Amino acid sequence: MTARILTLPVPMSRQRESALGAGAPQARAVAPEGRHTWRGASGRRYRHEVYSLVWCPPLSEACYVLVRRDAQGRRTPLHVGLCGREAASLNLARIRQRGATLGANEVHVYDCADWDKCHLAVCDLRAGAFGELGPEPARVTA
Repeated sequence: MTARILTLPVPMSRQRESALGAGAPQARAVAPEGRHTWRGASGRRYRHEVYSLVWCPPLSEACYVLVRRDAQGRRTPLHVGLCGREAASLNLARIRQRGATLGANEVHVYDCADWDKCHLAVCDLRAGAFGELGPEPARVTA
């Protein structure tokens, strides 16, 4: 079996293009689309940068929440995860695959300065979002 990697052009929205300026380097196109604060079971608030699932940058050593945002702007957490220390591009591939499987359209990223604090943040956010330490609810409703 052979695999082939295809590179498809992704059209940049006019709003994003005007914000970045014409001819802006593609690397700048992954600027966060905003911020959102999630509360853990401990009551602590975690401020996350919000990216669309498609425009999320490669991540290393970060806590993330996969989110489904509906037309009314309501956000539903679907999965709380932790990026490992391996390749950032591999982390991104895992995030996109999991997000697509669960029906997420946003990735909320909490950048941790300390690896141990990242683990604590993930546990706190999972317990706050789902009432348990599992990575996501046993049954995700569509």
